[in-house]
Amino acid sequence: MSFEVRTTSLQGSSTAVGSAGAFTLVVDRTVAAGGGGLGFNGGQLLYLAVAGCVSNDLFREADAAGITLTRVQVTARGDFTGSPAVSGEITYEVDLAGDAPAERLAELVAHVDTIAEIPNSLRHGTPVRLVVAGA
Repeated sequence: MSFEVRTTSLQGSSTAVGSAGAFTLVVDRTVAAGGGGLGFNGGQLLYLAVAGCVSNDLFREADAAGITLTRVQVTARGDFTGSPAVSGEITYEVDLAGDAPAERLAELVAHVDTIAEIPNSLRHGTPVRLVVAGA
């Protein structure tokens, strides 16, 4: 499966609409950083990608295991340092409930940690490469 996402800035603004097919979200910088403060910044999106991937995979793997999850909360944390700024370690916590014993839910979380695509991509250093720059 191939993905394509895009950001398009609003006229005369640093605020952009991020899109993936029919889905959108607002991308921006904080007011302190010269933006409008109207949406997610890039670092937040990176950490949200980790949390969102883990959440989605928990539901997928729970379904395959015959477990019904009733609540999933994934909190990802990290920070950017240096110049240029680079993310340090990203940590995440999972809090969930479902119709399985706590031990089985813990096994589900451990399993998802080993297979979740976004955390694994980051752990293994997925290359990022500029292919075209236009003005």
